[in-house]
Amino acid sequence: MSRGSGVRPLNLHRRTTLRAAGVSLALPLLDCMADEGRSGNAERGPRRMVAINFELSFHPPNLMPEAVGRDYQLTKYLQPLEALRNEFTVISGTSHPHVDGGHAASKSWLTGAAHPGAANFTNSISMDQQAAAVVGLETRHACLALGSGGISVSGNGVPVPSHHYPARLFQLLFVAGNAQQKQQQLARLQEGRSVLDAVLEKAQQMQRRVGSADRQKLEQYMHSVREAELRLQKAEQWQNRPLPVVDVEPLQEIRDANNITGRAAQFYELMYLALLTDSTRVLTYGVGDSNAVASLPGISMNYHDLSHHGQDPEKLRQLAIIEGAHLEEFGKFLTRLQETQERGSSLLERSMVLLGSHMHSGGHDNRNLPIILAGGGFVHGQHLGFSQQDNYPLANLYVSMLQQMGLETDQFSSSTGTMEGLRTA
Repeated sequence: MSRGSGVRPLNLHRRTTLRAAGVSLALPLLDCMADEGRSGNAERGPRRMVAINFELSFHPPNLMPEAVGRDYQLTKYLQPLEALRNEFTVISGTSHPHVDGGHAASKSWLTGAAHPGAANFTNSISMDQQAAAVVGLETRHACLALGSGGISVSGNGVPVPSHHYPARLFQLLFVAGNAQQKQQQLARLQEGRSVLDAVLEKAQQMQRRVGSADRQKLEQYMHSVREAELRLQKAEQWQNRPLPVVDVEPLQEIRDANNITGRAAQFYELMYLALLTDSTRVLTYGVGDSNAVASLPGISMNYHDLSHHGQDPEKLRQLAIIEGAHLEEFGKFLTRLQETQERGSSLLERSMVLLGSHMHSGGHDNRNLPIILAGGGFVHGQHLGFSQQDNYPLANLYVSMLQQMGLETDQFSSSTGTMEGLRTA
């Protein structure tokens, strides 16, 4: 276009689509697209996502503020985060419609799939896995699931395997084997690919001879095989690349099952190092230990029984010790991210950290979920309070997070849009 043409240059939003005859087609990223934060985005570093689910939830009065807006008073559990007040948002009054089942709802926390306790329940892809499918090819590990597991779900509705032992995961991420071990691992990867090729070929032959119901099951099966094949191909490509070097002592296995905060500290250490070294950009952490009698001063009953306190003062006192200690570890994790600089911004600014639960409290209620979102380039320092009676879709938050990760999507699960009141910096 000539300078003297008098025609104004076209300026499009990055999520603009072409629509005709009821069909929508996403455009590629064009120079004329306005993208908040696009300028210098590569120089500032990639976006990351962390989701942390507490299986037993929290005692709500100790976590959730009464006042909404920016002038809320920090609760007992939030006081250790006071220095980070402007780096996180507290969110109340959200849930997933039709997600019930008490503890069973953990399977739907990141998916929003309805009725997880039903015998015929079928799960859907979790929000973290939708992000990993887009950004995961850029890192050694597309995603990492830590802890009790079950919250991260693949595209065919199957839980992503979780790493339960921090010391072993440290070895996987940062301790290289010798040349013979590497060659053995490469041979195992290549053997796995050949087995998958044969299995997939047989499944395709069978698919042509079965009925429609069985064909659908085989399609799901082949989808799983293809996903496994892609993971093996990627693992083979990374096999000969050196592991990142971290200046820390290898983690030692914690053998005391009751040392729940010590184990949590190790998982937070691993998540920090994984983000720091760009080993992955998508992490989930399931905090369980429900049968443990926490090795903390003043604790004499197991965690799960304390969560079913029935307003008993002694149980509430002990529960507050455990939950408070967990929030302190969470605060230390956020502080380390905040203090770590990456290309002119903090690692926390580049990393969305979601903390919450699929239950309101230990009482199996799956509405009015406790949610905290930290970092990630959002404007924080507020309590977003939605209706306690007519809950706001939690999936709207997930759409906002997926868009912040760079995904071109306006829909996830039961969402009705992006989250009201949450804007990017």
